[in-house]
Amino acid sequence: MSLLDRWFGFSRAGSSLRAEVRGGLVTFLAMSYIIFVQPAVLAGAGMDFGAVMVATCISSALATLVMAFWANYPVALAPCMGENFFFVSVVTGVVTGSKVPWQTALAAVFVSGVLFLILSLVKLREALIDKLPASLKFAIPAGIGLFIAFIGMQNLGLVVAAPGSMVRLGNLASGPVLLGLGGLLLCAVLMTLGVAGAMLWSMLAVLAAGLLFGFIRWQGVVDVPPDPRPVLLQLDFAGLLDLAMLPVVVLFLFMVLFDTVGTLVGVGQQAGLMKDGKLERASRALAADAIGTTAGALLGTSTVSSYIESAAGVAAGARTGLASVVTALCFLAALFFYPLIKMAGGGVALADGQVLQPVTAPVLIAVGALMLSSARHIEWDDFSEALPAFLVLAGIPLTYSIADGLALGFVAWPLIKLLSGRARQIPWLVLVLAVLLGGVFVMKAMLA
Repeated sequence: MSLLDRWFGFSRAGSSLRAEVRGGLVTFLAMSYIIFVQPAVLAGAGMDFGAVMVATCISSALATLVMAFWANYPVALAPCMGENFFFVSVVTGVVTGSKVPWQTALAAVFVSGVLFLILSLVKLREALIDKLPASLKFAIPAGIGLFIAFIGMQNLGLVVAAPGSMVRLGNLASGPVLLGLGGLLLCAVLMTLGVAGAMLWSMLAVLAAGLLFGFIRWQGVVDVPPDPRPVLLQLDFAGLLDLAMLPVVVLFLFMVLFDTVGTLVGVGQQAGLMKDGKLERASRALAADAIGTTAGALLGTSTVSSYIESAAGVAAGARTGLASVVTALCFLAALFFYPLIKMAGGGVALADGQVLQPVTAPVLIAVGALMLSSARHIEWDDFSEALPAFLVLAGIPLTYSIADGLALGFVAWPLIKLLSGRARQIPWLVLVLAVLLGGVFVMKAMLA
């Protein structure tokens, strides 16, 4: 028995060295789009593109290695889609009513990670998850998915601002828009065919076409990694003394809590890691997420958590943490492909000053469509559950704010239950959240 087999036990898990390597590579291909998307998203918060790319790769590799060696699971981690857009909405002032320095937002992410680590170690996370209404838990990722897809359509130029109706269909005759639509179609076909890394291959195809037609300027493929110092250890904890940041920390905490547990259960079931309905070493796996979030904030990126795309690696044969080691090494290797990543995420400037992102925007739309699938679990036949869930679903994209959409649902749910004579169904945690999130509305009203 090899040293690797003694450490990870892939033979006992019914796997092999080849299957673990293959699974780790497939997982990386499935989730590598985040390396292109994350810097482009956080650049909207005023952060340095290259430094965020470095933070993304290193935090992903670090958290994935913790998952590999401590929990021994074939689960990879990286900055979460959804949490990154919430991060930007905090910085731009959509959440608190006034702009927040990205350094303060990073501090909020760090604190949420520390709280998550404490909850994981003292095993209170299950109680928190069980107390929250199932309809709202399913509505949150679906609403965030709609929000991400809407932003993707804007970045693609598929929808544009319009007086009177807010948005309208964009110029479909525009070259960059057609290029992005082609990328979306290719991504959909590859995903339908079950091609590993469908999002990555579609982005690279659009990038190649953009270079061919002159929409994107060639900048190279391989180079030394960018300087990480513009975002490294730039946390501003003093800014958290503002009471308006309390709901922000709570929302960061609960978003990563939902994402992590849902992902671990989903991947665990597929990999046969569940024993009597429970995931062994769950505390270690959750702690890996918490460590990834805190380390990511220190490095300069938003919430790091487990990726459901790890299921692709499991389908390819991964069963142990050795696959995660392979994925982590791929993230570290990606550091040297900064010119390629910058070309993909830099955008295409139009004559009217608008900047489109035909390479990454189709991925946002595809990810949004995948996240919407959780809405099928909402109890639509019970209107006391359906309406609050719908307010979350519709509220997040239409208010252009994850926090406002969540607040609408979490305030409406206990109110409807209370006024319809179902007060006993209201957990204390939901009341606390309703007060906290309702406070967001009050603060915004006072600032208006």
